[in-house]
Amino acid sequence: MTIERIVVLTGAGISAESGLPTFRGAGGLWEGHRVEEVATPEAFARDPATVHRFYDLRRRQLQEAAVEPNPAHRALAELEAGFPGEVLVITQNIDDLHERAGLGHLIHMHGELLKARCGACGAVHPWRGDLGHLPPCPACGRPGRLRPHVVWFGEMPLEMERIGAALGASDLFVSIGTSGNVYPAAGFVEEVRAHGRARSIEINLEPPAHNRRFDEHRQGRAGDLVPPLVRELLTGAA
Repeated sequence: MTIERIVVLTGAGISAESGLPTFRGAGGLWEGHRVEEVATPEAFARDPATVHRFYDLRRRQLQEAAVEPNPAHRALAELEAGFPGEVLVITQNIDDLHERAGLGHLIHMHGELLKARCGACGAVHPWRGDLGHLPPCPACGRPGRLRPHVVWFGEMPLEMERIGAALGASDLFVSIGTSGNVYPAAGFVEEVRAHGRARSIEINLEPPAHNRRFDEHRQGRAGDLVPPLVRELLTGAA
């Protein structure tokens, strides 16, 4: 089968190899809070200071010098640059490592940590500093209404219509470093299978789930396995 359209889904596993922690301690806790308790609209309404502190720490850590794109990020950028057809990367990650690696065609379905959104006017702004001191919105000037531009538990992921169209038209779907437990992304491979035309490959540290939904599973680190897969795709060997 000729591959003309590739859709790639990336998850936390690809960023973990760049030194980004999950911010979950034992039992899924952060500073005594369940992570879900600092990543919901209700948590932000109830205790914005704690929510801002959580994301301010993550934002600072993302900008540390030691955090850099790894070979998997760079290989996907090479795929986009060298593949004669279409390549779309959909990421569940809110970091900017794909962009730093040179990728241009990207959907951040869960938002972006280095952006802030105003709850009053809806404007989205690039944002590299803290939000905990409640700065005013650069667009409308209202203080205390900026929030991280991330999708919280209970909110709808971004650009789902565009994602659905891309999955339906794809010839190859590749899932990298994601557990396959969080929906709607966990259902992407089923969407691809429902159209009956695309091949699917999973790259993950963990062995395949009990139901083998993918046509092929490659077990190991993304940084080790994505570059050879990209070489295969660029030479037509995959």
